[in-house]
Amino acid sequence: MVSGSMLVVILIVTIILMVIMISKFKIHPFMSLFTVALLMGITAGMPLLEVVNTIATGFGNTCRSIGIVIAFGTIIGIMLEQSGAAVTMADSILRVVGPKRPALAMSIIGWIVSIPVFCDSGFVILSSLNKSLSKRSGVNMTTMAIALSTGLYATHTLVPPTPGPIAAAANLHADLGLVILFGIIASAPAAFAGYLYAVTAGSKIKVDDPEGPTFEELKAKYNRLPSAKFAFAPLVVPLILIAFNSVVSFPTILNFIGKESVIYSFSSFIGHPISALFVGVLLCFLLPPKITEEVTSGWIGTGVKEGATIILITAAGGSLGAIIAATKVGDFIGASLAQYQMGIFLPFIISAALKTAQGSSTVALITTSTIVYPLLASLGLDSSMGAVLATLAIGCGSMVVSHANDSYFWVVSQFSNMKLNTAYKAQTVATLIEGVVGIAGVWILSLIVL
Repeated sequence: MVSGSMLVVILIVTIILMVIMISKFKIHPFMSLFTVALLMGITAGMPLLEVVNTIATGFGNTCRSIGIVIAFGTIIGIMLEQSGAAVTMADSILRVVGPKRPALAMSIIGWIVSIPVFCDSGFVILSSLNKSLSKRSGVNMTTMAIALSTGLYATHTLVPPTPGPIAAAANLHADLGLVILFGIIASAPAAFAGYLYAVTAGSKIKVDDPEGPTFEELKAKYNRLPSAKFAFAPLVVPLILIAFNSVVSFPTILNFIGKESVIYSFSSFIGHPISALFVGVLLCFLLPPKITEEVTSGWIGTGVKEGATIILITAAGGSLGAIIAATKVGDFIGASLAQYQMGIFLPFIISAALKTAQGSSTVALITTSTIVYPLLASLGLDSSMGAVLATLAIGCGSMVVSHANDSYFWVVSQFSNMKLNTAYKAQTVATLIEGVVGIAGVWILSLIVL
């Protein structure tokens, strides 16, 4: 089998080929990831049958560890959207922050909504609210758009149960509860940096006055909006359950209560991501005024369909990761890079390069995590907290940068009346700042907890 620097060349060519397939030839990420995994195994000199078996094993292991979690997370996002719960959450936060700070309100709303909901969908859902607040307050639409988009982006890339961070955490064997906890901590300054850019530079970037329904008209679209406590419950309760399990499993506490205790058994069950998110799905049935076939089949069916695509992409990333691990290229790269002591910054750089090249934050998170996992020891990140911080570093890199090859770039620009050059000044620069501030925060965290 090929070894040494030639393996690195094969890996680089594999990544470049994947980017070209996805961005230039518009081949679906699932097919692209599977194809390059197959080609890398063959060109690295692995026995042909071993290549196929390794791909299948990587695919199956990833599905087993993360497939149901992604499906439940996607279903929760769809049900929050369809029931109007996202609008209720927005209205609740507006009452707290106040109408005099609409950009801050939209940043916070986006930051919360994008934990279970994809940032693209979140921006579409909240676009009418964003436009009506812009008209009502007189604040420039660009300011409002940047504040919302960066708020959404921060948790989309850093806080599970959004599929990208979940997949990255699984690939790096990171504790999901700790990823949620530290993801929330790391995402806050990143989102705030986006907000500051929105109210400073954004106010100087002009766009046409927004058109569309007012917030009152948006609320009137739904027969009955769920109450705030029911709207937040499917999001907050699973996070609390997962965090509870992480606290109970903390070595000091676990040594005190013991693995045979009822508390540990209960927390391990109810705080498992599958159980916790299933509770979130059940709580979603409190959102609609009436449980109909549209809810039980239509909404859930939409969530399953969207989740299936993400699961296939994630599992294909697991296949590529299994091939990379089997070739031992990670060991060689780790030994070569150890002298440079790049630490937490290497996952960020790889993720940023992949994100900028091919556009998808989720693909960048999945692919980078499979590349980085064999390198954790050489980067000094082979501890429980090291894996968590590596996940967050990859998430920060997956923000840098959103431009024309990213669907989110077009969602933000088109729903905010931005021309192309305006969108580059607004969305692209904002995501660059957000990602850099994010990795700075993760680096500071690493100095404290490692």
